[in-house]
Amino acid sequence: MSELRPVIDSLEGRISKLLARMTELENHNRDLRKELGNSVATIGKQQEEIGTLRRSVDSLKAANALLGSEENKRDTKLKINSLIREIDYCIAQLAD
Repeated sequence: MSELRPVIDSLEGRISKLLARMTELENHNRDLRKELGNSVATIGKQQEEIGTLRRSVDSLKAANALLGSEENKRDTKLKINSLIREIDYCIAQLAD
């Protein structure tokens, strides 16, 4: 029996170290999950901001095209023609 005592003590020490390491890893895992959640939220906000900025850029391009700058003459003509078609359609709908 005396031969088993050192083995049992060694096993108890190893088990306590494993339990401590497991607790440490669980805490680290919890922290990483929290950080991942924060990162996902940040990415979502950034994607919303990108969408808003893209819409803003599109609006600015349209406004610039309507202003008739030299570099956007073709776009301006296309936009005016599109607006005329829409107006004609609306007039036709009102006439019916």
